[in-house]
Amino acid sequence: MKNVVLIFVFSLLSSLIFSQQKGIPQLTSEFDKLLSEQFKSNETGASVLVTRKGQIIYQKAFGKANLELNVPMQVDNVFGIGSITKQFTAIAILQLMEQGKLKLTDEITRFIPDYPAQGHKITIEHLLTHTSGIQDYSSLQDTTGRGRIDFTPREMVDYFKNRPMRFDPGTKYEYSNSGYFLLGYIIEIISGRTYAKYLEDNFFKPIDMTHSLYSSDRRIVKNRVKDYTKGENGFENADYASVTQPYAAGSILSTTGDLFKWHQAVLSHKLVTKQTLDRAFTGYKLAGGQQIAYGYGWRTGAVYESPSIWHGGLINGFMSMVIYLPKEDVFVAVFSNCVCNSPEIITARLAALTVGKPLEYKEVPLVKSKQPEYTGVYENQKGQVRIISVVGDKLNSQVGRAPGFNLRAYQKDRFFIEQGLTTVAFLRNDRGEIEKLVVETLRGNEVWNKTNKPIPSNEGIAVDEKLLETYTGEYQVTPEFTFAITREQGRLFLQGAGQERLELFAETESKFFLKVNDTQVEFVKDGSGNVIKAIIKQGNRQADAKKVK
Repeated sequence: MKNVVLIFVFSLLSSLIFSQQKGIPQLTSEFDKLLSEQFKSNETGASVLVTRKGQIIYQKAFGKANLELNVPMQVDNVFGIGSITKQFTAIAILQLMEQGKLKLTDEITRFIPDYPAQGHKITIEHLLTHTSGIQDYSSLQDTTGRGRIDFTPREMVDYFKNRPMRFDPGTKYEYSNSGYFLLGYIIEIISGRTYAKYLEDNFFKPIDMTHSLYSSDRRIVKNRVKDYTKGENGFENADYASVTQPYAAGSILSTTGDLFKWHQAVLSHKLVTKQTLDRAFTGYKLAGGQQIAYGYGWRTGAVYESPSIWHGGLINGFMSMVIYLPKEDVFVAVFSNCVCNSPEIITARLAALTVGKPLEYKEVPLVKSKQPEYTGVYENQKGQVRIISVVGDKLNSQVGRAPGFNLRAYQKDRFFIEQGLTTVAFLRNDRGEIEKLVVETLRGNEVWNKTNKPIPSNEGIAVDEKLLETYTGEYQVTPEFTFAITREQGRLFLQGAGQERLELFAETESKFFLKVNDTQVEFVKDGSGNVIKAIIKQGNRQADAKKVK
């Protein structure tokens, strides 16, 4: 085994040295191959830009900007960039902070006095880091066509402000567009200008971002691409949605070239100081001390062990992704004009190739007798469970009862997930025993501690049909979101409105799980034995669903 590892290490070193010597022509060839496989010439497309040490080394377009008119994509085409807008909002807030017009510790009621904080202290920093506990308005089910209606900022705030808080501010991380909507509204209140005007005066004009603007359905935008989705019969035009609703959380239009200008301006410290920017690029610490993988408008993580600062965007018909590797000074932007074709993985792969990383580690044999050392039940700080087991002849990693992934060894105690960008490192104590594992991903590192709990069955237990019948009925999470629990031949099913029916498997007589993801459902009874609600848990999220029928 030792010889095998040594041979692998030397071969890996050789391949890395070779990769680091790759010139631009070789990188161009590899980039072309990857991108042309994902973005076909006769389908929706993408605009791509890669820079190294501040210089553009690759800029190309793939596929179609408009399928109906058969218009090819161009590098200067304009896309909706969705949530990448958030870094513009964050920098605007940080500018106002440096001007002494606000503090990150200010409660939002200083600027919106009538905002119902429900007894909580909600600060500007909570909004920036998605730790406010304010419910995300974009997660609410739209059964009335509200998404097509234009709203003023104040009207949108009134729409979501009275929703119940998800948790105490600062105690958890939960992505919330509502937080960034409020930040945009606060920018308007402080500056006396519309959010769109603030962007134009402070960013677009000074940085010479000539192809960037706050989104408009009426304005003629040169080189704007058409937005698409995919249905049962192939590509379709994306549904209309009012641009007033994404607002400061997602309404900017831009090009990959303009985003590089923005990136350079941010890094040059012309917009905010280095000290302020360092805070924006650093994961926020929750009240309990846990560091999350989100700063102010940017996410943090790793691309094959290279630290990364990044963000993605998703908005009707568009998907976008930008990644920056600060150690290697590599910036990659990929914009797609179909929500059916995510650029997230390929953007990271382009970044990896640029810094000489392999697209996938080379697997080395793992002696079967060593496999049991790694198996067991691991838990993270959120209370989630990760099961490491042997499936076939491979180690398998599974979160909850969701589908698992094979772990493939590439070094001692280090594994990679095939076709992914995730590595897993097992850590040992002084006695050489594995006590925890660290999952390293683009979305940040997460520590899981090994427990003494037995590996649970993935098939569930049998529950009496009379008991199952008591769980059937309709449940309401919010007025906009309900789901039904039904029974059929000794099996229990969950089905959300307009969604497919999913089978529930029993862990105990009252706790059930899904196999398609890590969702758990627990049924709760009152003192009389009547089912009154179901508690839904998925990842670090939890919601009560009242039984209404």
